[in-house]
Amino acid sequence: MTFDPSHYINDSIRAVRPSGIRKFFDLCAGSKDIISLGVGEPDFVSPWTIREACVYSLERGYTMYTSNYGLPELRHEIVKYLEDRFGLSYNEATDIIVTVGASEAIDMALRALISPGDEVLIPEPCYVSYQACTLMSHGVPVPIVTTEENGFRLTPADIEAKITPKSKVLILSFPNNPTGAAMSRKELTALAEVAKKHDLIVISDEIYCELTYEKEPVSMASIPGMKDRTIVVSGLSKSFAMTGWRVGYIACHPDFIAEMVKIHQYTILCAPIMGQKAAVEAFRNGRKEIEKMRAEYDHRRRYIVDRVKKIGIDMVTPEGAFYVFPSVKKFGLCSDEFATRLLREQKVAVVPGTAFGESGEGFVRCSYATSMKNIVEAFDRIEIFVNQLRKH
Repeated sequence: MTFDPSHYINDSIRAVRPSGIRKFFDLCAGSKDIISLGVGEPDFVSPWTIREACVYSLERGYTMYTSNYGLPELRHEIVKYLEDRFGLSYNEATDIIVTVGASEAIDMALRALISPGDEVLIPEPCYVSYQACTLMSHGVPVPIVTTEENGFRLTPADIEAKITPKSKVLILSFPNNPTGAAMSRKELTALAEVAKKHDLIVISDEIYCELTYEKEPVSMASIPGMKDRTIVVSGLSKSFAMTGWRVGYIACHPDFIAEMVKIHQYTILCAPIMGQKAAVEAFRNGRKEIEKMRAEYDHRRRYIVDRVKKIGIDMVTPEGAFYVFPSVKKFGLCSDEFATRLLREQKVAVVPGTAFGESGEGFVRCSYATSMKNIVEAFDRIEIFVNQLRKH
């Protein structure tokens, strides 16, 4: 009998498609002169005091496991931050788990909540992990399409149209990756009423909450009546430029935490202590660095918005994160073909909108987490490319 490895693969894993973002990273590998607008990673180095805290912890011999919940001093800082920034009150001993990035927190929350057949409402376009983690949890992902006409914001009517008796979880991610859309307190309050009406648990991915430009950041958990039914997911990757440190956290009702920590302790055990020590320093003394980086991102954002208008590309003005999501529909190419040809002909890497769900067709994602020099040159090349398309 011929050995067939595919015979043994879990059907839930087989149903997960590879990341569309990684496909374009692979195309860039080894190529010279490519300007990448595809990376969803700050171009800043983690601030020196954060790196120094890690080095100092190593010199003092901090190389051991921590509690499954994370270092007590880090959980204390997380609780303090959530109270100072959003007016939220959590118990550092029972309501917080330090995770290996926000991605682990999302996976852990879904696995703790979802039973086979439960439906997870996922506004699209969205971060690539939501659908995959839902499938790996044996849940059913239910896309809710947001549109450029509405600024890619989610409305109560959008949710109501997708509710069924099996609806259990609503994932929110604002500011949004890839669209840059953000939600006001008034808009989130309207969504909260739908969540309460239909007894939904909300997983609120707030990883970009510090990178807002038009609105003050709002946590869904701070909306009246929502703290107990909201699982707050966040981390230090984007705001503190700490992607490689892999430090995130989850904050929610202690009954949820008690179940999630089982998953965490049997699969991860704990986030690396060196990253946790660095994160303590980030929360205590990194606020000024956040503001500097945010101001620079805003400068880049404003340049791109103005430049895109001059080139004649349609785009909703982003209000958060560090992405723009321009429409390429009028150029007669699908998203994948547009991105592939732009890479081949002008050596600029962007991500096709379809990497973020089928509703992303007709768009591409560009990250402005790169230098102004690169951004100016990239959009010079994009202008040449779209002008050539217009001639044909």
